[in-house]
Amino acid sequence: MTISSEFTPLLSLSGGIVIGLATTLFLLFLGKIAGISGIVRGLLTGKKQDRSWRSFFIGGMVLGGLLISFLKPELTAKVYEFDTFKLIAAALFVGVGTTLGSGCTSGHGICGLSRFSKRSIVATITFMAFGMLTVFVMGA
Repeated sequence: MTISSEFTPLLSLSGGIVIGLATTLFLLFLGKIAGISGIVRGLLTGKKQDRSWRSFFIGGMVLGGLLISFLKPELTAKVYEFDTFKLIAAALFVGVGTTLGSGCTSGHGICGLSRFSKRSIVATITFMAFGMLTVFVMGA
């Protein structure tokens, strides 16, 4: 299987700026870290008064994806074949990993690194190393 992608530095930079701005505003106005796994976990198990902002956050991610699929369908029209067992196993590994690592790539990789958190630096290096190892082992 061959996957090619076009190098788009300006689009990538603008996406990074938007993500950085959004996480900064989230921290400034709500005092919260924009870590997706923690937001989802809190939605499922957290306090009732926290569920509304968590629902809006996750809903915005889902609606944003749906909106872009209607506005720019060529960005989402790719079809990938996958093994259902591998997909479920991967999801379980991600869930266990975010629990063991006390967060996910958005919480550690974006928010934690920008705050120079030592724990987030170690977590992000670990995420990246295991991501590279997985690609090497799976031959992707």
